[in-house]
Amino acid sequence: MLFAIVAFFITDWSGFQLALDTSIKPTLLLLFFSCIGLTANLKLLAAGGPRLAAFLLALVPFLILQNVIGLGIAWLLDMHPLMGLIGGTITLVGGHGTGAAYATRFAEVNNIQDVMVLAMTAATFGLVLGGVIGGPVAERLIRKHALKAKGGPVSAGGAAQVNEETSKEGAAVDYVAVITSLGAALVCVVFGTMIAKWVEHAPVSLPNFLWCLAIGVVIRNVGPKLGIRLDDRVTEIIGSFSLAVFLGLTMMTLDLASVSRLAGPLLIILAAQALFAAVYASWVVFRLLKKDYEAAVMSAAFCGFSMGATATAIANMQALTRRHGAAPESFIVVPVTGAFLVDIINVIVLTSIIALPFVGGF
Repeated sequence: MLFAIVAFFITDWSGFQLALDTSIKPTLLLLFFSCIGLTANLKLLAAGGPRLAAFLLALVPFLILQNVIGLGIAWLLDMHPLMGLIGGTITLVGGHGTGAAYATRFAEVNNIQDVMVLAMTAATFGLVLGGVIGGPVAERLIRKHALKAKGGPVSAGGAAQVNEETSKEGAAVDYVAVITSLGAALVCVVFGTMIAKWVEHAPVSLPNFLWCLAIGVVIRNVGPKLGIRLDDRVTEIIGSFSLAVFLGLTMMTLDLASVSRLAGPLLIILAAQALFAAVYASWVVFRLLKKDYEAAVMSAAFCGFSMGATATAIANMQALTRRHGAAPESFIVVPVTGAFLVDIINVIVLTSIIALPFVGGF
């Protein structure tokens, strides 16, 4: 954020245009999700089943209400209804990719000016807000209900449960472990991207990072039987580094000049959405998920991907587990929901709302 502010003033005062090469961002995100898969123990999925159902039960009405709030504030501010959806699940739950897709359509069909800049601004600020509100929401729940994790604080990655077969606590990490884990992550990226391209025209198209995560899960759970052994601690570090650089580049490339000119009313919508997400996570998500420590961690994650992206949700969970202890079910339920299921449900909800005559269906 400091960099973005300095870049804004340099551009504003001198007219000098400062740009960053962010072409590495997609690869960093794929590496991160690959590492999540490489540290995922499928034995935990059965235990997370009921929570996954409850998480989805909380998600569906939230998607509808988030769009209703966006439409309502857009109406109060005398904005086009579709701008309310830009400040709704299109960019917040959908992220930059969904925002760009819908913005292109709105510009062509509905002739909404500067909608792409607004969509990217909404998605980026949503990413920031999702990271800002998630921690305080969970910390409040943990303190209020005196919640404790079953284990102690975990390392920087947060997602992995140490594989007792392949890594011993306290053992030194050597270069062979680093090369092996990095090589496995890159295999996930390469083959996940290839599969995503092969099936991109299928009736149901899955995001490429989900394929990377899935390949990582296969390697993590089948690999030991084939003699492929990874050190989960090393994989955690690689994933955490990738996520940190990805989020840093996202913050640094905020176009504050465009925001200052175009996004005033949109920021009002985003502020209302952040408040709603925090309240909903505290009062609905937490209660549906059994009101325990895992539920508090998932409430923080819900703030992350309901306002930004699955990466933000994971970052929220990592921050909490480093401080309070492991939450293994959360690191299974949230990536599956945020990376796959939420996109399908969001498309259904948006298609239904956009088709309404007063919104401007196409």
